[in-house]
Amino acid sequence: MEIYADNAATTAMSRNAIQAMIPYMDKVYGNPSSLHSAGQKAKEALETAREEIAEVLGGSPREIYFTSGGSEADNQAIISAVRLGEKKGKKHIISTAFEHHAVLHTLDKLKKEGFEITLLDVHENGVVTAKQVEDAIREDTALVTIMYVNNEIGTIQPIREIGAVCREKKVLFHTDAVQAVGHIPVNVEDDNIDMLSLSAHKFHGPKGVGVLYVKKGIFLTNIIEGGAQERGKRAGTENIPGIVGMAAALKEAADKLSANTEALLPKRNRLIAGLKEIPHSALNGDEEKRCPGTVNFCFEGIEGESLLLLLDDKGVYASSGSACTSGSLDPSHVLLAIGRIHDVAHGSLRISLDEQVTDEEIEYIITSVKEVVEYLRGMSPVWRDLINGKRQFIL
Repeated sequence: MEIYADNAATTAMSRNAIQAMIPYMDKVYGNPSSLHSAGQKAKEALETAREEIAEVLGGSPREIYFTSGGSEADNQAIISAVRLGEKKGKKHIISTAFEHHAVLHTLDKLKKEGFEITLLDVHENGVVTAKQVEDAIREDTALVTIMYVNNEIGTIQPIREIGAVCREKKVLFHTDAVQAVGHIPVNVEDDNIDMLSLSAHKFHGPKGVGVLYVKKGIFLTNIIEGGAQERGKRAGTENIPGIVGMAAALKEAADKLSANTEALLPKRNRLIAGLKEIPHSALNGDEEKRCPGTVNFCFEGIEGESLLLLLDDKGVYASSGSACTSGSLDPSHVLLAIGRIHDVAHGSLRISLDEQVTDEEIEYIITSVKEVVEYLRGMSPVWRDLINGKRQFIL
């Protein structure tokens, strides 16, 4: 049996998205900036996709900017907001300690330019609060940027409440919603969001294309110079097939959101219950306030890399955290942020499901993880020390 359980890293493209893209790779291949009929057909597809995406997000088409994905959108949102704040003498930014590195690395860069960064502590349940944000906001705060759903542990943040605080304090609010859009209800107006990032390949769209939503009236700083595409704010010929595929995938995800969630939740909960049966294991993050398909566990006494490789041998394809940092030997910054110590954080496993997973596959995953954990512990000197009382159990 082969089970792809790494959907937080990327998803399989939907058949609808693929079919929507084919004409724009075959017949309608004009440049949307061209004035001739071939170009204008591509332009029409571009603007139709913009309208469809805006409708799903609850914004207007002129608030949608196409990007190469979530990382670019995060970068442009943050840099734009702080440049606006800088003009008013505001050089303070609020974020959290467990953001995606597209955010954290951008903040590190800005820190070197003299901006002051406040990274909010994350509670053990993997959730920050609106009160934390309110208490951290100062007169010189230019931006609050907090992810909607954590990419490693799947916990959902109280974005609507945080956005309301930012509106009241007149501080720009950006959310990295890459793991949220297409999986939970997101509405930029209802959620008080000024800027939002998303990436198509997280909801069965193509890789290499995403969106930056920017509320009307917020001036964007260019991070890619060149042509006048995207109203002069993002140079480069638009990826029409990718954009059309993204719109089709997002509309499909939105239309099926309730049904997919209803089907997925009991299977996710069964997976959590099954993995909890493993002694000295722990679910990372709140059990309820989480994205429907994401489960993250720590298992004491083993290394996550060995766990992944042996699961791969059994046909279970999972991860230990973000695919963007899979080459790193350091423990997950997300798990450290919620209070896991280094030794425990090294033994982590992220299983991210999609709506197609079956009950049989869930049981196979549980059995496989149990067998691999038992096998690895049987050959682990750390586990031997724990069993013999030379070390104290943490989990």
